Amino acid sequence: MSNRLFQGLVHQMRDTMDTTIGVVDETATIIACSELSKVGTTNEFVSLDLSDTHDIFVRDGYTYKPFGAQTKADYAVFVEGTDETAARYASILAITLSNIKQYYDEKYDRNNFIKNVVLDNILPGDIVVKARELHFNAEISRVVLLIRVVSSNDISAYDVIQNLFPDKNKDFVFNITESDIVLVKEIKSSVDSKDLEKLARSIADTLSSEFYTRVNVGIGTAVTSVKDLSSSFKEAQTALEVGKVFDTDKIIVSYDNLGIARLIYHLPGKLCETFLHEVFKRGSIESLDHETLFTIQKFFENNLNVSETSRKLFVHRNTLVYRLEKIKKLTGLDLREFDHAIIFKIALMVKKYLQAEPTKF
Repeated sequence: MSNRLFQGLVHQMRDTMDTTIGVVDETATIIACSELSKVGTTNEFVSLDLSDTHDIFVRDGYTYKPFGAQTKADYAVFVEGTDETAARYASILAITLSNIKQYYDEKYDRNNFIKNVVLDNILPGDIVVKARELHFNAEISRVVLLIRVVSSNDISAYDVIQNLFPDKNKDFVFNITESDIVLVKEIKSSVDSKDLEKLARSIADTLSSEFYTRVNVGIGTAVTSVKDLSSSFKEAQTALEVGKVFDTDKIIVSYDNLGIARLIYHLPGKLCETFLHEVFKRGSIESLDHETLFTIQKFFENNLNVSETSRKLFVHRNTLVYRLEKIKKLTGLDLREFDHAIIFKIALMVKKYLQAEPTKF
């Protein structure tokens, strides 16, 4: 579409400038020109300058001015001649074409429309109108995945994910920061959270095994209206943030499976501190050493089963009972009782939350 857009403008300016003018893309292919016979030809020397500059340069009797929305230029205009007039024409053309393309993308580009919806940059009342203009199916199941790059090499995770989901009419990929990539995926209504986690896992595994890039993936809930995509995105953000606090070893975190961690994450800090003081009236949680905390963790992992926990810890059953009695004396909570165990489990999560998010209080 950009080619036709540029060709139309170049054609209108041809007589006004009375010289050969045109546009090349990043592969140095001429995609628009006042001399139609040149369209489709290439100049390999031009692409070298497009990769790292937006400055005017001269090649083979033509003046070039790169332009584009990204740090790396996507296109360059060219004007026949190497004098100041040619440079001035090139600068005017670059500004004009850049602004027209930006306006066109904002008005007609579906990817940009979805990005604005996800980031709440469009009024709710305008979403339906814009979707109609773009012939966009607004009532279909979609989900937002937030892919956060933890470590990478020179490979662009954004480019890899775009190649994994090439259907630009159904799936939309865009950057929101240097490390955060959003995937809006069209799904079938029968897809559940396990299917979405498999999808997220396949993305993470591909990036890790083939491109040595580690990522964490947050999954929002599936929505059936394009207006709700911003909610799914916020849920994916929350999933990553909550996972960072409570499930540090998980790389795939689904909002649907956060459980009580989601509730704790939204509690005020003062309320959390008050809860800890009430639970540990007899003795502070800090009084528990590392070995005791590890024992508690294993006891919870084995569903409060004394025999199974002692076996996993390679200790005698009586040794584990002694440790549990010691915990009861220090805290007043008997972990062998279900209600006490629940309180203690929540208290540990609250403590972890307060330690992980000190800036929120």
